[in-house]
Amino acid sequence: MDCQQLDNIIKSSKNILIISHINPDGDTLGSMCGLYSAIYDNFKKKADMLLMSKLPAIYTFLPDIELAKHISNYDLSREYDLVINVDVASYDRMFDSRTLYDKAKYKVNIDHHITNDNYADLNIVCPDASSTGEVLLDIMEALNWKISLNTAKSLYTAILTDTGSFKYNNTTQKALNSAAKLAGAGVIPSEIYKYCYESNSREHVQFQAHCISNAVFSEDNKIAYIIVYKKDMERYNVAEDCTEGLTEKLRAIKSVEVAFIAKQLGASLSKISMRSESADISSVCAKFDGGGHKLAAGCMIKCSVEDAARRVYEEVKKLKL
Repeated sequence: MDCQQLDNIIKSSKNILIISHINPDGDTLGSMCGLYSAIYDNFKKKADMLLMSKLPAIYTFLPDIELAKHISNYDLSREYDLVINVDVASYDRMFDSRTLYDKAKYKVNIDHHITNDNYADLNIVCPDASSTGEVLLDIMEALNWKISLNTAKSLYTAILTDTGSFKYNNTTQKALNSAAKLAGAGVIPSEIYKYCYESNSREHVQFQAHCISNAVFSEDNKIAYIIVYKKDMERYNVAEDCTEGLTEKLRAIKSVEVAFIAKQLGASLSKISMRSESADISSVCAKFDGGGHKLAAGCMIKCSVEDAARRVYEEVKKLKL
């Protein structure tokens, strides 16, 4: 992995923007914060950080995350020398931030999704990595960058969450070694785990219990899915990250091979999140202009949530389960 070009570009750039993807998870947020602190520690430059969606409450512990700005409060007329996307699998996943991205003098794409189409000037994409956080750690080590405790906490969060606390199939020896290095830099694993997995509100837990009790099972219980309605989110007073972990709970059922969530974002817009035991669900999401990994993928579909669930279900049935 040739990273020297990234080092050179950062050195020559006066203003830098780091962009996370829409509906942010621990990997994109941890990668953004980890890169922010690494750039400051090693170059004494303060980058800007951009959020495309509301920050999930469980990630407010991340170092420097309070400095990130939401796209709705951003001056889109700004021009940057360098824009770095972290964990953004495709150009389309930037949505409104494409205005800033397109005007930048230099564009960098750091990611680990196999569906990434290398859309930037410099693309550091490692599909074998567990997470973008792992990719960033490799970059920092290759460039001999200082890795502070703040950087380590952020990158550890990225690796922890994208491996599902080290239980998904992407939990490789390398991923565990990377986590161990970050623990060696001062990260307390139990502390980060508690922030990410044991900090939910009562309403959040009750909402998820409601969703699971209304799950649909089909094809000899090999397919399971949940339709999440905005009215139920409002009823339980939960935030946008309320569905985090729901697909994993369905996949924990022994017979289930493919699980997905169809979440209502609007009258004619739905978000699909999928997980699989062995089937290539990225191929399903690709049919709806989405993508991701073989066993974990997602997409947005412009239709009612019921229709979105039906369309995805019909495609899943075509897989050899």
